[in-house]
Amino acid sequence: MFATVVPGLAGLVTTELEQLPGVHVTGAGFDGRSDVILFDVDRGGRPGLWTLRTIEDLFAEVGRTTRSGGDSAPGIAGRLWRPDGVQKALSAWAADVRPLSGAMTYRVIARVQQEQAFLRTELRRGLTQAIARDKPRWKTADPAQLEVWASEYAPGRLVAGVRLSDASMRQHEGREVERPGSLRPTVAALMVGLAGEPRDVLLDPCCGAGTILGEALAAGWPAAAGSDIDPEAVEIARRNVPLAGVVPGDARSIDLPDESVGAVVSNLPFGRQYEVEGSMRTWMAGVLREMGRVTAPGGRVVLLAPVVPVSVLPPELRVARREPVRLLGTKTTLWVIDRK
Repeated sequence: MFATVVPGLAGLVTTELEQLPGVHVTGAGFDGRSDVILFDVDRGGRPGLWTLRTIEDLFAEVGRTTRSGGDSAPGIAGRLWRPDGVQKALSAWAADVRPLSGAMTYRVIARVQQEQAFLRTELRRGLTQAIARDKPRWKTADPAQLEVWASEYAPGRLVAGVRLSDASMRQHEGREVERPGSLRPTVAALMVGLAGEPRDVLLDPCCGAGTILGEALAAGWPAAAGSDIDPEAVEIARRNVPLAGVVPGDARSIDLPDESVGAVVSNLPFGRQYEVEGSMRTWMAGVLREMGRVTAPGGRVVLLAPVVPVSVLPPELRVARREPVRLLGTKTTLWVIDRK
């Protein structure tokens, strides 16, 4: 099987996958749009995959191959669409999604890292033709019942699979109200997971649409509290996560007692969708000071921001980990900061 995740998060999601019984990760790469994680899984371990809230899409593998000199798109497609792998993938689809019918509709999605030897559209056409020869009763359509993806996840290495998931896997329960620049639910779930075991309250002082708050409650945090300087964001978050406590507030002056929350998790504004008052460095110094003040010793601060100036960290906070992430083509960084 294989899964796609937000670019930059393959290592962190791999750790989650390997904690599941019966799952063994065999490789990873990047197909130009998403990180790709390849793994083996026992039949009894498949249900556990659906519990991970950090995966964008899940696939039952059909076949793998490598490029070689003079390769044509039809030749690669023929090696990807392997009869034994097809039967196993379709069995997984029928078990995890819904029963197959004799005349399915399907569409093919192809991603390649370079198009010197052939175009991705040629690979898509070649794979469509390979499927048509093998399954003459199937018909192409868009949208379709079945999606077959082919991804070049590393230079010269390709994998194909049947998509088992739909949009609900990456969107989770969805948001009642959308807001420009809202965090992807899969990234929010990963950030909440990095905050440690649920205890007391998880705070997001720049809560936006409330995505992190919703993931905190889904992960078992007893309570989630949020604030935002934008009154419209406060109203949106209240509608999206009615069980969280959301109030208007400035992240530089959090209206909570010292050491009163178990963790702070937040996607900080960094001057694209939303601006901050004054210089970013000065604003960040005030925000970090407040986060250090309200977080209990032993807790964590998990942030999404391109830069966290170490020189403005208060003495009680220490950077434990940083991971580069790419969201909708924009480079940023995931910061894990321990509260001493």
